[in-house]
Amino acid sequence: MQPMSVDAVILVSFGGPEGMDDVMPFLENVLRGKNVPEDRKLQVAEHYKQFGGISPINAQNRALIDALKNELELCDIRLPIYFGNRNWNPLLHDTVRKMQDDGIKNALALVTSAYSSYSGCKQYLENIKCAVDSVDGEVTIQKLRQYYNHPGFVEANVDRVRDAIETLPNPADAFSVAFTAHSIPIAMAETSPYEKQLLEVSGAIADRLKIANWKLVFQSRSGPPGQPWLDPDILDHIRWLKGEGCAQLVVAPIGFISDHLEVVYDLDQQAKKLCDEVGIKMIRAGTVGLHSAVVAMFRELIEEQVRPGTEQRVYGSGIAWPDMCPPDCCNYTPSRPSR
Repeated sequence: MQPMSVDAVILVSFGGPEGMDDVMPFLENVLRGKNVPEDRKLQVAEHYKQFGGISPINAQNRALIDALKNELELCDIRLPIYFGNRNWNPLLHDTVRKMQDDGIKNALALVTSAYSSYSGCKQYLENIKCAVDSVDGEVTIQKLRQYYNHPGFVEANVDRVRDAIETLPNPADAFSVAFTAHSIPIAMAETSPYEKQLLEVSGAIADRLKIANWKLVFQSRSGPPGQPWLDPDILDHIRWLKGEGCAQLVVAPIGFISDHLEVVYDLDQQAKKLCDEVGIKMIRAGTVGLHSAVVAMFRELIEEQVRPGTEQRVYGSGIAWPDMCPPDCCNYTPSRPSR
């Protein structure tokens, strides 16, 4: 990415319903063109209904925007921050048209996905290009680099996991940590460093906190039963831990930067219920959310582009993800529903 005259930032996210009437249209947007069984869609709709049809993600993103505005102003970076979602209001296309109307020419896109995969990075690039094309390219949008190994992201997760460990009934006794992330199809995982990056972050947190027993596990798979996805699933892992005599478990959703419905339902409800049934005390670590280190990280990522020469910080001996992903990075062709 070459230095440019930036006049705005746009936060780009997955989106979520904000009421019962939004749930089915939202899921239709999410699952359009995907080979997901109808009964699975209805199951997920029921999950949303348990929360009044409201996903926490939009409210958390608005809070993040407010925090980032303050952070940027403190560093004398004054840029408007727009908000556009892939799957629900405010939709990315509508936001880009608003940016065009406001005279925005060059913007930086901050995507709420820390890791590299088709669904977590390249699909966002495709969505951004489509939105830019809809205004005939009058607005230029450059996506900021992946930040899974930025010190701010790792430090925030370390703090969240440490806080969870300290709230265990007997933190001095043996416990296990399950680092969780959204499962993806094996075919998608094979074209990206997604699992490798997650293992890198998990290992960094475990090393910092001297966690002896930990495992990267996955959650929230949504594909057809015959399609292989990354595993082990968090619920299967809990059953295995029970067989190993585990009595205390910290579940750390490092694959999410804020509480999606997948976090509050799949972990706070399903995983917690299973732990209660098998006699394991479970504490769920918080997502990094508005942690000060994460807000500062996002400011740094912006600063890298508006102030040439700004250091691209990475955790440990890692290498910063390139500003521009290679053209063949995270290639994946989703399977389409049979006719």
